Amino acid sequence: MPHDVAVVGAGPAGLAAAVAAAEAGLAVALIDAAGQPGGQYWRHYDENRPRPDDPVGHHGWPVFTRLRDRVYTLRGTGRIRYLSGHQVWLITGDAGAFTVRMTATTATTGVVDRSLVARALILCPGGYDRQLPLPGWDLPGVMTAGGVQALLKGHRTAVGRRAVVAGTGPFLLPVATGLARAGVTVAAVVEANATLGWLRDPAGPLSAPGKGVEALRYAALLARHRIPYRTRTAIREILGTDRVEAVRIGRVDRDGRPAGPDEVVAADVVALGWGFTPSLELPLMVGAETVKDVDGSLVVTVDDCQRSSVEGLYVAGEATGVGGAALAVHEGRLSGLALAAALGRPADPAALNRLRRAVRRGRRFAAAMHRTYPIPRAWPRWLSETTVVCRCEEVAYGDLRRAHDELGAADARTLKMLARPGMGWCQGRVCGFATAGIAACLSRRETSPADLRSLATRSLAVPVPLGELACLADAPAPVEATENPHEKGRDSD
Repeated sequence: MPHDVAVVGAGPAGLAAAVAAAEAGLAVALIDAAGQPGGQYWRHYDENRPRPDDPVGHHGWPVFTRLRDRVYTLRGTGRIRYLSGHQVWLITGDAGAFTVRMTATTATTGVVDRSLVARALILCPGGYDRQLPLPGWDLPGVMTAGGVQALLKGHRTAVGRRAVVAGTGPFLLPVATGLARAGVTVAAVVEANATLGWLRDPAGPLSAPGKGVEALRYAALLARHRIPYRTRTAIREILGTDRVEAVRIGRVDRDGRPAGPDEVVAADVVALGWGFTPSLELPLMVGAETVKDVDGSLVVTVDDCQRSSVEGLYVAGEATGVGGAALAVHEGRLSGLALAAALGRPADPAALNRLRRAVRRGRRFAAAMHRTYPIPRAWPRWLSETTVVCRCEEVAYGDLRRAHDELGAADARTLKMLARPGMGWCQGRVCGFATAGIAACLSRRETSPADLRSLATRSLAVPVPLGELACLADAPAPVEATENPHEKGRDSD
């Protein structure tokens, strides 16, 4: 028997979707690569160790613990089949059902399920740090802002002794204050934009009044730890021989062009954060339509029930537009309830309407945030000929420029074929957004959805052993468990 729905991802959206669908009477498979629920946002200390509920740097922790406990309860009653430590690498659809193929992650112990069948999918793949290359960013000691925070949340580990946190957006604030509370000296928060952009769209911040209170708390923490907050400023170069020793910063105009003298700030760690990029391998794999969002990212298009353009496929969370954990939870709940209604299960229309309104408010706030903290338009001008753009394949900006000028590479896909950015281990996850932006800049145009899609589409979602591919020939149909755990305690139809 196939599952009613497979939910991929156990972050804010995935947990909410799985709980909503299961409590509405659906048989749910919840699949996640990590060993414990929470995703990147609610990454936390090992639950099997002492003090599992001692959160470090988390917001909405009670929301997480309630969702996690409900998942565990529903797993105990057979409503949810929770497959932690399972990485989805291929999804195919046929005859009104989806086949999901998985492989083990290092967090997995015990028996690994290689495949399952579901009548519908709710994909909640989340996102990852968006990075822009700049001279010296490949030095040891340079990290993504999300990576720095993951070490704090998941391992109680602070990196370095003196840090500079740079890029754009509100996420710089929890990273800087988290480092400071862990004992690291934060020499500066370097914000490329001005913060008065909120005034251009007052309806956005009013859609999420709690965010204003949160911002005031961060301002107080910055003052308490004496952290300088430098607006309209960007790192022009990261300095060092064998590792980070200092950064060269300077004022920039609203497009990111130099607008003042340089200043050198000593540091042994640089945390770079330019927002987040949705993880779209799985939605694109099954043919979901996409569009370019306000922040320049490629996102999946969904209707007011989180349905995508593919029959039976719902998408929630950052893959539909980066907007934060609270919005992701609302979208997850909405997708689970809407799918249950579509499959003939009872769903409260008032609850669906409340969730739709909450999603609309969250989207208004997200749009205002993206307009306030855009990627500087002139960022490619920061690059020198030798600046590495693709670290996996060691492709420099000069290689991309020559592919454009001498070989006629006018779009990101052609740049990838001729100069090899995005062909290494990460398959464009780190350099894809930047390569698309460089292709557009060299051709004197805006980045197009086609540019972004060419760096986000992958035949396999993650690298897998050859043995996994060989198993496809040996197993024409997915092998289900001899006893379907969802049948225990399931309501009769």
